[in-house]
Amino acid sequence: MNKRRYFLKQGLILAGFFILNPIKIKAAITKKTKITILHTNDIHSHIDAFDSNDPNFPNQGGLLNVYAKILEIRNKEANVLLFDCGDVFQGTPYFNLFGGVVEFNTMSKMGYNAGTIGNHDFDNGYLNYKNTIEKHSNFPILNANYIISENHQSAMILPYKIFEIENKKIGVFGIGIELKSLLDAENFKDIVILNPIECANKTAKILKKENCNFIICLSHLGFQYMDQENKPSDIQLAKHSNHIDMILGGHTHTFLNEPVVVKNLKNEDVAINQAGWAGLKLGRVDIEI
Repeated sequence: MNKRRYFLKQGLILAGFFILNPIKIKAAITKKTKITILHTNDIHSHIDAFDSNDPNFPNQGGLLNVYAKILEIRNKEANVLLFDCGDVFQGTPYFNLFGGVVEFNTMSKMGYNAGTIGNHDFDNGYLNYKNTIEKHSNFPILNANYIISENHQSAMILPYKIFEIENKKIGVFGIGIELKSLLDAENFKDIVILNPIECANKTAKILKKENCNFIICLSHLGFQYMDQENKPSDIQLAKHSNHIDMILGGHTHTFLNEPVVVKNLKNEDVAINQAGWAGLKLGRVDIEI
């Protein structure tokens, strides 16, 4: 078996401060390729920063502040991928007035490589989401456990995508949360929701067969539910996975100062990270493959 070594460095950006916390995942090296992975989640229509008189986050957050830091990183790093982990919609008048157009126009200009679906992205119904991404997004939305009816499928929604960088393959797929308790059934009537952990493992196996060197799940399951230990979450997914190297999460608005590392079914490390909400932090993970 070919051995690999991954060096993960994760940093979160808050109010202009940048912190790196290294994590090592064991194995041997051939030729190293460094890839910087940036990620957001639960933007909730925060394009601008919070007001200067906001009691909690004055002048902080928002996609525009995030973009400034992304540009700084791209100027320094050769290989950068940018992902979002869902709940782009709902939270400011931008969504109420324009139904998601501003959010996806902005994210497209920021150069996102892929995103996944959050429950709030269907607040105006699946068809609104479909129409918005088809007209205003230039990056794919990844989801492997929402099965969309044949009449309403979208070429913008894929189960996974493979990114090739310096002859290394990065397999990325998305997983969404159960919607029944979160939305009116009318909002997702065109969708059948399958077991997220089963679908995640099936998709990761496909990516492994495609010879991906590193496999990332963009999750909107939530980090962990202490009162519902068996509820699907990033922690549960990691524990019951086989081929996933990293889970980038959303939904629970969890601020992680460094990745949480969990052993999978093969006793291998899976790194989990989440970057809060509203663009208050930008997640960064540097991997060397």
